[in-house]
Amino acid sequence: MTNYMELLMTNQPWNLIAFMVLPVAMAELITMAEFFILSDAQEHKSWKKLSHYLGMILGVYFTGVFLYLATAVVPQIEFRGWIDLLAVGFYMLGVIPLGAIALQEMGIISGAFDENRKMHRHIVLLVTFLIVSHVAMVFGMADPTLGGWQSAPQYDMMDSNMSVMHHTDDAAHGMKH
Repeated sequence: MTNYMELLMTNQPWNLIAFMVLPVAMAELITMAEFFILSDAQEHKSWKKLSHYLGMILGVYFTGVFLYLATAVVPQIEFRGWIDLLAVGFYMLGVIPLGAIALQEMGIISGAFDENRKMHRHIVLLVTFLIVSHVAMVFGMADPTLGGWQSAPQYDMMDSNMSVMHHTDDAAHGMKH
């Protein structure tokens, strides 16, 4: 399995919630809000507020996830081929669009844009995150051996112990092999 999938499966269910459920659910909720806003922004002011605040929260949250993974997890990884590298790399790339959404919602970037241009950029960044996160998921679920990676042979402790036990029993009974 890829390191991406192993990370999600470790410490169940907390890693899955922290690294997959929360960021993707927030992004999908923002996407839903954007659809309502596009239909009639005046009528759906509460959706606009939700999108605004959730965009900031998600960007800051994912930046924290990125920093944690970049400092505590990724340096320890022994990549299992290009499929594994792609899965982890695309997941980490999610910080760019989400960080940009947060910066835009905080008024740090895109300040000179009118509301339509800001909304357009927001949607493009959101879709970019959904694309990179789905690429990460697809490659994260793939078997790394499909990309040519070969796992190290596994040492079977049970067979080894059984062999030692048989030799010990035989020696105790004066038998030779």
